[in-house]
Amino acid sequence: MHTFDDEIARHLQRTLDSGELRLARDFGKPFREDRGWEATPPALRLPMKILKDAGAVPPEVELFHERARVRAMLQASTDPAERAKLQADLATLEQRIAVRLELLQASVRL
Repeated sequence: MHTFDDEIARHLQRTLDSGELRLARDFGKPFREDRGWEATPPALRLPMKILKDAGAVPPEVELFHERARVRAMLQASTDPAERAKLQADLATLEQRIAVRLELLQASVRL
């Protein structure tokens, strides 16, 4: 019976044999650690590196950017109705961020 690790090894061997793996930017080079590598929980390091290498931003980072955008709009707004809507949007974002971070912490503890 083949394990998942065996399947990964076979796939890597096929890509190495075809030359596709050699096209990777850092193929054959020592692993370069990011500034945030040590601050990232070990269980999340590889998933976050994969996202970063793919040019994707983790959902939590997107939420932080959205929160900053809403805060800036709130500071610039003078219309009471718009301010009320933006404050509600900001509260919703804060809740979503708190839940996402709590889920990340829980997944690291598992």
